[in-house]
Amino acid sequence: QVQLVESGGGLVQAGGSLRLSCAASGIGFSIIDMRWYRQAPGKQRELVAGITRGGSRNYADTVKGRFTISRDNAKNTVYLQMNSLKSEDTAVYFCYVDEPYEMGSRRGYWGQGTQVTVSS
Repeated sequence: QVQLVESGGGLVQAGGSLRLSCAASGIGFSIIDMRWYRQAPGKQRELVAGITRGGSRNYADTVKGRFTISRDNAKNTVYLQMNSLKSEDTAVYFCYVDEPYEMGSRRGYWGQGTQVTVSS
């Protein structure tokens, strides 16, 4: 059974930093993409950052230059270093990973979410 366990969320003042972690178990070492999404109250879930197995990264424009995504393939873990946090970064943050599946498709998995609250 695949499990994604997130940690590192919490309450921080504006301008502060947090580091989120997400460890995947039960999935072997075939993870392709690892991503972080977030969802603020009353808003749709949005992509924050993603990283491929080869290390290519992409970021939402709103977090470029402040957030850094990284991964440890040996540990099946993805990280999100968040610096210069703003009140608008307040949201529940979810990790997502996918693996190869049938007929060239992918199968994705979600974490349970971790709350990040930035006070102004």
